[in-house]
Amino acid sequence: MANNEIKFGTDGWRGVISDNFTFKNVSIVGQAISDWIKNDLKPIEGAKRVAVGYDTRFLGREYAQIIGCILAKNDIEVYFSDKPIPTPAISYGVVKIKGVAGIMITASHNPAKFNGVKIKTSQGGGASTEITKKVEQYLEKTTVKTMEFDAAVQEGRMKIHDFTVAYLKFMKSYIDLKRIKKARFKVVQDVMHGSGGRLLEEVLKGGSIRLSLLRSEINPYFNGGKPEPVVEYLEGILNKVKKEKFDLGLVLDGDADRIAAVAPGGEFISPQRILGLIILHLVRNRGCQGGVVKTTCGTVLIDNIAKKLGLKLYETPVGFKYISDLMVSERIIAGGEEAGGIGVQDYIPERDGTLAGLLLLEMMVYEKKNIKRLLSDMEKEFGRYYYERSDLDLKGRTFDENRMKAIKDLLGKKVVKMTDFDGVKLVCEDGSWLMLRPSGTEPLVRAYSEATSLKKAKELLRVGEGLLR
Repeated sequence: MANNEIKFGTDGWRGVISDNFTFKNVSIVGQAISDWIKNDLKPIEGAKRVAVGYDTRFLGREYAQIIGCILAKNDIEVYFSDKPIPTPAISYGVVKIKGVAGIMITASHNPAKFNGVKIKTSQGGGASTEITKKVEQYLEKTTVKTMEFDAAVQEGRMKIHDFTVAYLKFMKSYIDLKRIKKARFKVVQDVMHGSGGRLLEEVLKGGSIRLSLLRSEINPYFNGGKPEPVVEYLEGILNKVKKEKFDLGLVLDGDADRIAAVAPGGEFISPQRILGLIILHLVRNRGCQGGVVKTTCGTVLIDNIAKKLGLKLYETPVGFKYISDLMVSERIIAGGEEAGGIGVQDYIPERDGTLAGLLLLEMMVYEKKNIKRLLSDMEKEFGRYYYERSDLDLKGRTFDENRMKAIKDLLGKKVVKMTDFDGVKLVCEDGSWLMLRPSGTEPLVRAYSEATSLKKAKELLRVGEGLLR
């Protein structure tokens, strides 16, 4: 049955194009989403509107049209993106059109052979597990009803919409653009052939920031790479920042909701350290108040910052939807996941790589320091931690959680805490830790470690790899 091939994971449903991510299965998902909207959601201002978008992946627009046409035939008003856009633009667009939901065709950072479907709430956040389970329950419960795309447009059931207008207007108003435009920092951004496109250029145009772009042209195959902002895929920008003496390098993933950065000299800045900088900037420079959120595999650095600044710290399972839920129910300054998704206060409850990058630049402008100086200042005050991650293929191997839970010490240090609400995490008496968790989007086990020395962090990771049999 097709519904056995459709399973929503950590961040939507993803599959291999023409394997399980087929036109037929996308149609089944489209009808299930339509049934969920019709049966479970209330209209906003008298209508059930849905924003539908897609990124630069192969057949993205075609898959989006399939879902849009099904929604339209089911008497749901569709706002259809006129071009590939970032996921945060569709999330923000849901709120602006007073929509009941948003649908984004993307597989985020996965390789080019994947595509996927993300569901967004009326508030712009990621759909909770409760929502995606409801959608799964509607799979194949009713016959797929659809219509031709051109007919849907002509009949007014589908409106072709430019979501980037409101999105850009918001970003320009959120940051101190007047002050930023006067600064003369040299910045480069690697778009990784994704839907971030030239949006940062549009925000900063007319100022003194010298911006260069890398891989900004559309390439559905991502040049054979993977549009993930991790160090192994970033040789080009690391070298460029070093050779051409940039003050800041910024990186987006395939659908532009994640961030990484590069410091002068070509030093990779992990999202964990970016989150720390953004929290400090929002609290100390912009006067924000509230709590902060990290996932269970997040760095101890955030604990230290929260403690010193007197901020309430929340810890969630992996997946930005959990952070998103907290941003709706609590007053949150910033929340982030180790993979680069960062959300901030006074915005929709959504991660946004472009906005996070602009906040780093704004911090540099406020403090008149390049990113390397800001990192150095933060780590002198709150500690230097070395964070490692490895994706372990499960081919021929299994992960025995009970075996890991039975471990009493790691590298000679006593295990003093164990959590198992999302994988298994072992914390040692010296603060170092190791975690293994099955991926919610790929057939992998992700291994994470952190210690106050790079050598020990790598050794812990090797221990984790040895636990797979």
